[in-house]
Amino acid sequence: MLILLVIVFLAGFGYYRYFFVFGEGVKAGQLNYFVKKGYMFKTNEGRLIQTGIRSQAPGNIASNEFMFSVTDPKVAEELNKNAGSNIEVHYKEYISPLPWRGVSVFVVDSLISAKPGNGINLEN
Repeated sequence: MLILLVIVFLAGFGYYRYFFVFGEGVKAGQLNYFVKKGYMFKTNEGRLIQTGIRSQAPGNIASNEFMFSVTDPKVAEELNKNAGSNIEVHYKEYISPLPWRGVSVFVVDSLISAKPGNGINLEN
C-alpha cells in the first residue's frame, strides 16, 4: 500500500511539474529571432520584442523580451517565415521545461496574426 501511495505521489508530482499548464495567454511584438538549436534535442527557440513601454529618455522606447520555445513543426515553419514581423502568438506556460520541449517554460502553440514589420511599432 505504501509503495502504491509513493508511486501515485511521484506520478502526480511529475505531472504537475512538467505537464500541468500553469498559465496561457497571448503576446504581441516583433519576432526578433527564431532558431533551431540544441545538443541532443534540437528545439525551436525564439524571442519576441514587445514594444510600447516608454523609457525615461524622451523619444526612446524600452523593450521587453519574451523568450519562448515551439514544439509544433507547423507553427515553427510559420514563425520562421515571419522573422522581423509584428506577430501575435498564443502560448502555454509550464512550471518546468523538458529537454525535448525546449529551454523555456513558455511554449508557443499557435500564430494568431503576422504583419510585416519595419522595427517601429506605430500603434502605441
